[in-house]
Amino acid sequence: MNVLCILQARVSSTRLPGKVLRPILGEPMLARQVERIRAATRIDGLVVATSDRPSDDDVAVLCARIGVACHRGSLDDVLDRFHGAAAPYRPAHVMRLTGDCPLTDPAILDALVALHLRGGQDYSSNVLERTYPDGLDAEIFTFELLERAWHEARTPYEREHVTPFMYAPGTGLHLGSLRDTVDRSNERWTVDHPDDFELVRGVFEALYPANPAFTTDDVHHLLRAHPELAALNASNAHDRR
Repeated sequence: MNVLCILQARVSSTRLPGKVLRPILGEPMLARQVERIRAATRIDGLVVATSDRPSDDDVAVLCARIGVACHRGSLDDVLDRFHGAAAPYRPAHVMRLTGDCPLTDPAILDALVALHLRGGQDYSSNVLERTYPDGLDAEIFTFELLERAWHEARTPYEREHVTPFMYAPGTGLHLGSLRDTVDRSNERWTVDHPDDFELVRGVFEALYPANPAFTTDDVHHLLRAHPELAALNASNAHDRR
């Protein structure tokens, strides 16, 4: 396998518990994100990585229903859970996504894979140099680098957030950045608070029925045409991941 995508998801969010299972047009938010990831053409496999706690049993049940692989591991040592999800496949490269980004754009995922492979980077993302809205985040790195991080990362922060070890200063690794043509990094499309969810649900309700494959540009046009929708979570603009 060349590129395996691992989507981290859990129910026990501290700010909005159960958000990944909240319904959008009759399906859990996580299922809507999986649907969008599956439209990417340069990803060869997808695994949802959730915890082994009983609270995440419903995530595993959902994965079985929609036919996506599910790996369960440590709630707190997310790096160990993430590595456990990837190890059986031993892919050449691993993409990391998180379950609070239901507006994930498959075209951006494909563009990131292309940039990463073309440049031969160890790690590439659209988050180290932000130009995309918060909520379109994606990272990709070699399985070899994931193995190194799993063995060598020590701090609780590195173990919880998976990738900081990979782009820490002084590693000498080859890093790549995907940038948008327009800087929209001030926009917030991620889901951490109830009003974030209301914005995302409003986007799906406005765009999905006519075009389930709606794009990032479609969302931009919608939010410009309906500033009241964009204003729903404006008070959270300072809350960056």
